[in-house]
Amino acid sequence: MREAQDGNLQIALAQWMAGDFSNHKQASENLKDYAHIRVFFRPLPFDFFQGIGFYSEQVYDYDLWQPYRQGIHRFIDLGDRIYIENYSLKDSLLYAGAGHNRDILQTIPRDCIERRDRCSMVFVRDEALWRGSVEPGNQCLIQRNGRQTYLVSEVELTEATWVSWDRGMDINTHEQVWGSAVGPLRFEKMESFASEVPTL
Repeated sequence: MREAQDGNLQIALAQWMAGDFSNHKQASENLKDYAHIRVFFRPLPFDFFQGIGFYSEQVYDYDLWQPYRQGIHRFIDLGDRIYIENYSLKDSLLYAGAGHNRDILQTIPRDCIERRDRCSMVFVRDEALWRGSVEPGNQCLIQRNGRQTYLVSEVELTEATWVSWDRGMDINTHEQVWGSAVGPLRFEKMESFASEVPTL
């Protein structure tokens, strides 16, 4: 019974996350601070991880074939929370567009990914939404602008929205080096891919 409940919780998060999200409303209301961005979370076939996994990409709306961020994500159910491992892609541009083109998604091989150590996300259910944050310890390190930074990532997910705020903080001074300085990005789901989430 516990396994069925856990599986349902994992599937619930995956179905909310699966989609094409846009911050068009936010960008159009504040052109100075926000670009129009699309975020795709596309479920991978069950066989990829023998469980729930996702391909993601972030792109500027005017150029859907040149993502500036791509990733692979593996769901692990820990009972009271969902742990999502993050992976980078070797030769990632070979799979650009997989977020909105399932034919490309099907070509991603299992051996082209590399684990991003200490950069997993942890999601917990909070009544009507899910809250996610990078695993504790400030150990998800990213070199940016000639400085070593650690990632601070905060997410709120509902069935129809994705709100995220990623910032890079200097490992010594803890001052912000990159990321939005004016607040989180606020996305609305334009299309759901929930039907593609595999059943466990």
